[in-house]
Amino acid sequence: MSKISQTLLYGLCYLLLSNMVYAQSNFSKKVLEQSQLDFVNLGFGMFIHYGMPTFMEQDWSDPNAELGLFKSPKLNADQWAKAAKSANMTYGCLTTKHHSGFPIWNTKTTDYNVMNTPLHRDVVKEFTEAFRKNGLRVMLYYSILDIHQGIRPHTITKAHIQLIKDQLTELLTQYGEIDALVIDGWDAPWSRISYDDVPFDDIYYLVKSLQPKCLLMDLNSAKYPGDALFYTDIKSYEQGAGQFISKEHNKLPAMACLPLQQSWFWKTSFPSTPVKDVKELVEKFVIPYNDAYCNFMLNVAPNSDGLMDQNALDALKTIGALYKKTPNYKALPSYQAPIVDHNIARQIPSNSSWAEDMSIMDFANDDNFGSAWVSNPSTKGEIWYELDFERSKNFNSIVITEGKDNPSTYSLSYLKDGKWYPLAASPVTQGRIKIFRFDEVLGQKLRLSIRPEKERVVLNEVGVYQERR
Repeated sequence: MSKISQTLLYGLCYLLLSNMVYAQSNFSKKVLEQSQLDFVNLGFGMFIHYGMPTFMEQDWSDPNAELGLFKSPKLNADQWAKAAKSANMTYGCLTTKHHSGFPIWNTKTTDYNVMNTPLHRDVVKEFTEAFRKNGLRVMLYYSILDIHQGIRPHTITKAHIQLIKDQLTELLTQYGEIDALVIDGWDAPWSRISYDDVPFDDIYYLVKSLQPKCLLMDLNSAKYPGDALFYTDIKSYEQGAGQFISKEHNKLPAMACLPLQQSWFWKTSFPSTPVKDVKELVEKFVIPYNDAYCNFMLNVAPNSDGLMDQNALDALKTIGALYKKTPNYKALPSYQAPIVDHNIARQIPSNSSWAEDMSIMDFANDDNFGSAWVSNPSTKGEIWYELDFERSKNFNSIVITEGKDNPSTYSLSYLKDGKWYPLAASPVTQGRIKIFRFDEVLGQKLRLSIRPEKERVVLNEVGVYQERR
């Protein structure tokens, strides 16, 4: 073969391979966006908190509770599903394992599970089968925090991370198609397990490898702003914890959840205690949230017999008379893909031009969106902020979270082998967040030259990422 022919052949192969890679990447983005749209259009579903806390009058059970406590002689997931249908719900989401660490499926990862209790039944299996039989979609809740296994702050090991992966693999390979995983107990102020302690990107891409259409929703709105999808496919709000969506401003695919009863897990007082005002639930939350791209998940807790109480069943029927129509969006507003990778700027050395005394440079990369670096309005000349990676790092995206009503314009540059290079990248702005995505560069430092629209710059957080693409 001549050199010209070889060159043409290599060029053709490269072109085909490049197109294949692009098509695969584009397909993945399309799959995610379609799944997000489908989720929003589901509109209204049933959250089901059932597990060891059901038998302990607590929302968090004793992490070493006796297995003999777990008795539900009348357990009937078909009753749950029919109750959901009576409310015109479209899906159910079951707590497979809560924070104290008790799996309610037939797991091989620990003996501390439902199969070694007097019930001795795979509740996840019965739930998924019953809801599908009744024409409802299936989602699962899973807690990263697991006190029984010692998966808690300052104690996490490689074996713990593998346990999480093994349990999620079981849930996503043994029970058919799962539309979404609701994740809890991860990078929340109260759980204090960071996305580095248990690597978010590894878990995220494991889920996508097992079920590409499965959404991963982390209940992290207590920490992350509502203007972008930080570490979640769906912006999720736990209203009982004071997290409320902005019905007027939300442009992201979202979920909000609230219990019908007084708390998430069943208590002996529930049968005789009034549930929430269902007319208010529908008219104040479900319908207006649906109109703001937000799916509403209403929790109904089965009792210790494994059945839903009559007052809850009656309330659901009333809801069904009030809530008739799920959303029918053809598309969602434009938004950037989720930020899911390791933040290499988190708590590394930083520097800046003159700052306000109590708002120095460290506050812009301290992993706390409630603090900020604020430039001093007396600064003469260039206003700048700089991150020092200490050794060269590859990165391909930057996310800047500005102070509310304090927008600025940025010129980016990076230091490589002792020389500064301009970084040609234009941001996509979502609320107070600017997201820069660009071809990968290698640099030891990153510098932001900043022109504020008002008298000072306010940076709540600057994140830098090497995204998988």
